[in-house]
Amino acid sequence: MKTILITGGAGFIGSHVVRLFVTKYPEYRIYNLDKLTYAGNLANLSDIEDAPNYTFIKGDITDAKFLEDLFAEVPVDGVIHLAAESHVDRSITDPMSFVMTNVVGTVNLLNAAKNAWAATGGVSGFEGKRFYHVSTDEVYGSLHNPDEFFTEETPYDPQSPYSASKAASDHFVRAYGNTYKMPVVLSNCSNNYGPNHFPEKLIPLMIHNIRNNKPLPVYGKGENVRDWLYVVDHARAIDTIFHNGNLGETYNIGGFNEWRNIDLVNLLCSIMDRKLGRPEGTSAQLITYVTDRAGHDLRYAIDAHKIMNELGWEPSLQFEEGLEKTVDWFLNNQEWLDNVTSGNYQSYYESMYANR
Repeated sequence: MKTILITGGAGFIGSHVVRLFVTKYPEYRIYNLDKLTYAGNLANLSDIEDAPNYTFIKGDITDAKFLEDLFAEVPVDGVIHLAAESHVDRSITDPMSFVMTNVVGTVNLLNAAKNAWAATGGVSGFEGKRFYHVSTDEVYGSLHNPDEFFTEETPYDPQSPYSASKAASDHFVRAYGNTYKMPVVLSNCSNNYGPNHFPEKLIPLMIHNIRNNKPLPVYGKGENVRDWLYVVDHARAIDTIFHNGNLGETYNIGGFNEWRNIDLVNLLCSIMDRKLGRPEGTSAQLITYVTDRAGHDLRYAIDAHKIMNELGWEPSLQFEEGLEKTVDWFLNNQEWLDNVTSGNYQSYYESMYANR
């Protein structure tokens, strides 16, 4: 039986990865390690929390001793590392928390895995092990030429404290692969969307605000472009890379769905008007242009042909279809959204796990 440690598994992307691995691989033992910060919500995994091959562990990757003890206790065969601070705006106001979690936390995790695996036989102890680091396309900076795309060879040019912290963590993972011969693999993904998305991010924030007739804040003129990928497709890509990706390699994951922010917001307004029975154009009147974010990258776009050609993965949904499914999920799970926006989910799960 393989034992897989997934960090950040109570978060948006992580919860979809945990669910996929728990349900697809009943022969695996899946450990979900999460600090349960504001973005971690165990309600995201309520449907599999009692699965016999699933265990949740509350812990902080910035605590090196905690990780050392965990790896001594649990015979981890593979790590899928998703735990991270990820909101750009928060990184601008509090960069040190991003340094601690994304850089120091990643190095702590690398050390814990390296030491535990090497203790079983030096470099030979790495046999059958894998450390998979999940990162972002934001490490590449901004594209200005409409014909350009981020590839695995694009030089890093991070423009925010968030992307700088992720770039640093990427470099540390590669350095451990090179220096210690650790079995590492990395991926850099475009913007995700879908069920359980924390409502500080663009799409769930707009859905929440439209539903409640609140202003729809759009940075600048709304001309920034992002490439969007349905989160379930990202989880599938992570599964593919973890099992079939070549060690030492990086794979870019994208949806080939570029949208200007203002066009995306207008599309959401139209979808929401239809689903809420409002006259067309009602929600668009809520759009409010606000001062642009400092260091706001103009355009991200991923060239995902490497993972498609080498590993056979491809997106399953076109953006419009995925967006309809996302809106339906949020409208059908308004209690989840209300609990998240109110903060009630934190006190509930903190009390529940305090008694376990």
